[in-house]
Order: sequence, then C-alpha cells, then structure tokens
Amino acid sequence: MSHQGVAAALSDTATMIDRSVRLARRNLDTLFAAILLPLLMMALFVYVFGGAISTGTQYVNYVVPGILLLTTGYGAASTAMAVADDMNSGMIDRLRSLPIRSISVLTGHVAASVARNALSTAIVVLAALAMGFRPNANVGEWLAAIGLLLLYVVALSWLAAGLGVIARSVESASTMSFFMLFLPYLSSAFVPAETMPTWLQPISKHQPITPVIETVRGFLTGAPVGNNGIRALEWCCGLLVFSVLLATSLYRKRTRR
Repeated sequence: MSHQGVAAALSDTATMIDRSVRLARRNLDTLFAAILLPLLMMALFVYVFGGAISTGTQYVNYVVPGILLLTTGYGAASTAMAVADDMNSGMIDRLRSLPIRSISVLTGHVAASVARNALSTAIVVLAALAMGFRPNANVGEWLAAIGLLLLYVVALSWLAAGLGVIARSVESASTMSFFMLFLPYLSSAFVPAETMPTWLQPISKHQPITPVIETVRGFLTGAPVGNNGIRALEWCCGLLVFSVLLATSLYRKRTRR
C-alpha cells in the first residue's frame, strides 16, 4: 500500500472511531447497563455469597478480577449489537457508496468498545475499593494487569464485531453474544476450580477465561501466577488473530451481496 493509501486508511479509521464513540456516548442506557450490571453482580457475590465461599483469602480480593472480565463481556455484547444495527439498518449500504475501507467500520466499533470498557472497568475498580478490595500490586504489576485486560478486551470486541456482522437483528446479536457473559461463570472467577464437580473442573481449567483471571488476580493480589501468564497471552493473542480474520472476512462477504 502506498503512503497515500496508508494515510487514507488511517483517516477512514479515525472517522469511523469518532462516529462510533459519539454513538456510544448517546446510547447512555447501554453504557449504564454495562456499568450497573457488573456492580450489582459484585455486590451480590461480596455481600450475599461471599461469607459462605472459602477461597483462602478475603473474598472481595478473590472475586474482583473475575468481575473485571465479566464487565468486558457486557461491553463486548453491546459491540455485537451496535455492529448488527449498522448491518441491518441500511447504514452499511450508504457506506458502500463511499471510498471507505471495510475494516475501518469494524475498527471504529472495536475502539468504541475499548473506550466503554475502560470507563466501566475504572468504575468497577473504584467501587471494589469502596467494598474493601485491597490490591498490593506495584506500578509494574498494575500496568501488566491493565495490559492483559486491554488485550483481552480488544480480542473479545473483535469477536463480538464478527457476531454482529452475521446477526440478522440487534436482538439476534444479543442472543449470540450470550456466551461471552456465561463463560466466566464456568471459570475460576467466583470460586476456585478445585471446588467444582470433577466433571466440570476440566472445563473450568482449560478455557480462555481462567488463565486470564488467574494472571490478573496474581498481579493485583500477589497470588501465584505460575504458567497462567503464558497461557493467558496465548489465548488472547490467538483469539485476537482469529477474531480479526473472522470479522473482516464475514464483513467483506456480506457487503459483497
């Protein structure tokens, strides 16, 4: 690609990012739900279930990393719905008449998703501190935890964008992204995997959510990370590559019709 082509692609991407962020700011009910639901879940587990769950540490310190990943799931689900709305409202047909790179449309939605998730995650962390969350991470460990969460958010947002491309309605996109909200419940987000039934433990231990949670938990609270850090990076990088290729391929296929 020539220098002018690169400049045009970057300009298209910046324009679509600005559009998606503006739409996200106007859609306050979705943003409010993406913040409120994780807060309610955290309050439920800390104040209602926490006293009955033994994790070897103060439960709020154990559960917050899982809530952070649950928060990203809610944010990604809204991305799938936003893409589906564009795909089925005629917006994409109007864009097809303009010299805009196809990947710029999806990149805009992903960037808006990252911005929403950054805001909701910051609010969840502040609420967790008010509930008694006491991380002992240094600056480097905080940066490592934030970097891993960011990588996970970007990968999950691209996957959500792909689901939004093939969804035939906003409601369908919401249903298709349900697994993003459900999968953390089968991980070590809320209870140690060792306390689960024998048949469920392999599912909990060998899925992408658990190593990411365990790594973030280790960085923030000093729990052992072990090989979870490498596994988390492998899962996130693999999911990112797969999701980008899937989303862009599906988008090009659908917009050629």
